[in-house]
Order: sequence, then structure tokens, then C-alpha cells
Amino acid sequence: MKKTLWVLLLMPIIIFGQIDKMEPPFWYAGMHNPELQIMFYGKNIAENSVTVSNNIVIKNIQKTENRNYLFVTIDTQNSPAQELTFTFKGTDKISFTKNYSLKQRRDNSALRKGYDASDMIYLIMSDRFANGNPNNDSDKSVTEKGDRNNPGGRHGGDIKGMIDHLDYLKELGVTAVWPTPMCEDNDSRYSYHTYGQSDVYKTDPRFGTDEEYLKLSSELHKRGMKLIMDYVTNHWGAEHWMYKDLPSYDWIHQFPGFSQSNYRMTTQFDQNASAIDTKNCLDGWFVRSMPDLNQSNPLLLNYLTQNAIWWIEYADLDGFRVDTYSYNDKVGISKWTKSILDEYPYFNIVGEVWMHNQAQMAYWQKDSKVGAIENYNSYLPSVMDFTLHDAFGSVFNEDESTWDKGLIKVYDNFTNDFLYPNPNSIMTFLENHDTNRFNQTYKNDFKKYQMGLALIATVRGIPQLYYGSEIGMNGDKGKGDADIRKDFPGGWSGDSNNAFTKLGRTAEQNQYFDFTSKLFTWRKTNDAVHFGKMKHYIPDNNVYVYFRYTDNQSVMVVMNNSTKTQSIKTNRFQESIQNYKTGKDIMTGKTMDLKSDITIESKSVLILELNK
Repeated sequence: MKKTLWVLLLMPIIIFGQIDKMEPPFWYAGMHNPELQIMFYGKNIAENSVTVSNNIVIKNIQKTENRNYLFVTIDTQNSPAQELTFTFKGTDKISFTKNYSLKQRRDNSALRKGYDASDMIYLIMSDRFANGNPNNDSDKSVTEKGDRNNPGGRHGGDIKGMIDHLDYLKELGVTAVWPTPMCEDNDSRYSYHTYGQSDVYKTDPRFGTDEEYLKLSSELHKRGMKLIMDYVTNHWGAEHWMYKDLPSYDWIHQFPGFSQSNYRMTTQFDQNASAIDTKNCLDGWFVRSMPDLNQSNPLLLNYLTQNAIWWIEYADLDGFRVDTYSYNDKVGISKWTKSILDEYPYFNIVGEVWMHNQAQMAYWQKDSKVGAIENYNSYLPSVMDFTLHDAFGSVFNEDESTWDKGLIKVYDNFTNDFLYPNPNSIMTFLENHDTNRFNQTYKNDFKKYQMGLALIATVRGIPQLYYGSEIGMNGDKGKGDADIRKDFPGGWSGDSNNAFTKLGRTAEQNQYFDFTSKLFTWRKTNDAVHFGKMKHYIPDNNVYVYFRYTDNQSVMVVMNNSTKTQSIKTNRFQESIQNYKTGKDIMTGKTMDLKSDITIESKSVLILELNK
């Protein structure tokens, strides 16, 4: 007995030796910003001193009020890819170690080109697109299990399902894919949307693994397509492991405890706003199950920045879409955005700024004239065109040509483009995962779908298509989110309708698909609709005519939103037609004489490539 006790006393007793989390889990050599903040998490980890091998300099060791956290900042300047060893020593001098990898970056990683106006982005509701691996529908590590019979449950869409149908997307004319968030969301209910994440360094196991996510990126790149990550800076989920043991009280916004946002984003720039209203918007929680992150906390902001950069490097990403961008602390989110673009100057980030006024949306775009009034720059390259989306909610049902009805709404949207520093970097869309389905609004009127889709394909900006629009999928937001996020037909074994194949689609689905595919396949080839200038003409009798043009190319779009066939005299548009003599209809191949009147049917659109 005494011998056993003596042996135990000689053994290294690691009182503070357990490291439960180390984030980022690894990093990369040769980054633009050489400083790396590593978060170590474990029981009483802060009671230790820390050193690191290989002559790496520790620039800062920061402890918080929670002794389970230790933030260690090292300098990787001129450091090659290598293995490091961190040594932790307690007061009793008994140490433990942890290995850390600095990996080699991809060639020209910092020069990656993000998505832009030459792309067409396809938005996928990740849980509702295709179930490629039914074996991961449920996982013992997370609470909610697969239940396709529950409209608001997990249905089993996953990464493999996306990979299996990338050729379908390529045929459709897609050049970039934006899946809704794919990091772990361990909420007990409604976790399928994954905007309440519980671990931002881990792919949700019901979608697959980090390695499968990397494979999705690789398979897209093989096809000349891009991957956009849906990133959430404003909040996490209530099941996030850090929320259960906060590094500090001010890691999240507390009042104390919960207070819901008033959602009045105008308080971010309203010079007359009260302090309490501003605080309640920014610091209030989006919903009770989503703790609101405090981007003014430097440790948290650096954590979010490094997490974003880690995913870019690891998964070879081409861009971000940032959820609830304008609910963040505006100083903090501008630092986050700038840090990413300093590392990747040609990367692209689009922010969700759900506002209904162009001046208010323009405030959030990089180098905004509006933001400059108060010396603010968000550094955000792109915003979403919610005012154009507002017009889409009614414009094609407005047949009468009155002062403020019909296509004048679309025209007026573009008259305010002077507010944006870069109108070509605005995302245009008919619908998304939070709105009524376009085909629901217009009762699957194919002609109205043609007009709407032709608009986002040919006006300035980056067009975004929501999954299923291209086969006529509808959904009523009034019935709840599940109705606008239905399963894509054919994505599950046993589906009676497989819309992923021509033979599996119905005649109506093929009508939608064929038009969409032809339109966006053509769009890939036309520089004028990518980055050309725009000239438009005030709608007359609910007919809207506009041109997209460069020095060498011109596209003329004629849209008749009225209920009658009309004959359009072309002499009004001579300043845009100039020396072009004919126009080729991109859909039919028919050539039209630009000196003659153009006849256009009711509720229809012509897209003409002009020729001399």
C-alpha cells in the first residue's frame, strides 16, 4: 500500500492539464496579419503559465474572469509551416503540452477572386435540397433527429446531396452556390436552418463533415463554380458551447439577461435616435434562442475574424454572405470586414441589410457617400437589393399604366443608383429563404416569371436564384417558413417526381427549367450585362426599355407589363441604338430590324443582342 502511494506521488499529476477546446484548431503560415490569437479552453487553464517552442514569440497572454479560458497571441511573422508545442506550467511546476500546426497555404491563396456581377448565385436551403446520405440524418452527438414528416424538422438534405447534383446546377447556368449555414446547430427544435450555431468550427454532422465540406468546394471548383459561405456574426445559438460557459459577462449582450431587439436598424445612423433605442436594436437579441454577440469585445471580434479567415483558407472559399449584417455593432463589423479584405483583397462579401430605402442600404456599402457624412465606412463590398425585391412583390400584377404603378417601380429603383458607390456589386433577387415565393405571389404565371427572371439577369448587379424557382416551386410565407423551404422534388429516394432530370420533370417544370437554363447560360457569355453601363427609358404604357452596353457590345431589353400586345417605335431609343442595325432575340434566335417597330406580346420580355 505504501509503495503504491509512493509511485502515485512520483507520477505527474496534471491538475490543470485538460484542454477541451483549442481554436483555431490549426492555422496557416504566411498570412498577411502575422498575429494569431489562440483560445485554449479547459478546467482552470488560466492558472498556468505558457511557453511555445521553435523561437515563436508570444506577444500577449490574456485571461478573462472565467479561469477556464486562456487567450494566447503569437507572432508568426516569417514562420514557415511547422509543428509547434505549447507548454503549460502550473504553480507546482508540473507541466503538460499541446501540439499546434502551422500549415502551408495554397498557392496564390491571398489572390483568390470572389464572386462578382459575372456570376449567378444559387441559394440552397441546405436541409431541403437533396439527401445524399440517409445514414447521417440523425447523429448521436446532436439532439434533434431526422423527421421528414415534420415540416419544421430535419429532413436530411446534406453536402453529399449537393455534390451529387452539381452537374444539374451547371446545366442551369449557376456559377456560384450559396448554401444556408452548415456549422453545427444543436437546438432541440427547428435546427434545420442552422442560423443558431452551437459550434462554428464544426460542420453539422447531419450535413456531413468538415472534409465533405472541403470536397464540395473542390467539386465546385472543378466545374468552374464558386462556393459562398453563409456566415453569422450577430448571434450564436443558445446551445453554443461557449454560451454555456461564457469567457466573460460581456461576451454577449446582457441587460442583464435577455432583451429582444426592436429591429429598428435606422438607429445605426439616425442622428436624432435616442441612446436607449439604439441600444435595444443593436444589443437586443434577434430571438430568445440566439444570444447576441458583442462585437465591441476585442477578444470576441478577433475570434470571429479568425474563424472566418480559417474557413476561407481551409475550405478554399470564394465569398461570404453575412446574415443580419446591420444588426451588428457597426464599428466592430467594419473592423471584421476590413480584416478579411486586408487578407484577401479580391474576396467578396454581401451583407443582409434588409431595409426598404436605397439611401439606408447604400449607407452599408464600402466607401458609401451616405456613410461618409458621419465618417463611417463599413468596408462591405456588396449589399442585397431589397428595394427591388419590394417592387417584385406587386409590379407584375399592376397592369394599368399610372404615375406610380407597374414598371415605373422598377425604373424608380434604378434612379437611386447614384447613392451606391458600386451598383454592379449589389445582389438582385426575386426571393430568398425568408420571403414569399415569387411563384406563389404570381400564382405560377410563367410569363411573369419570365419577366422577373429576365430583369435580375440583365440589370446591374449580381443575380441570385433561390432553389426550386427554376422548376416553378411556390410557397406561402404566411403559412410559416416551412412552406417556403420545401424539399426539392427528387432529392430523396422514393420521391415520385425527380426534377433533377429532364425525363423526371413535369412539362411545366421543364418549361421553367429550360427558360432559366437558356437565360443564364447565355448570360455567362455577355460582358455587357456583367459590367456594362445601363441606360433606361421611362416606362410608357407599362413598357420598360433599357440597354446594357460597353464600347463593343449592347443588349436591349423590352418588357411589356401591360395586358395587350404593343408596337414599340424604336426612334425614341436612337441614342442607345446608335449604329446597331439588328437585334437577335436570345431566346428564339429571331433577328429584328431596329429601324422598324418592335411588336411585343402582353406580359412578355425581349432580350436582344444588338448587331451592326
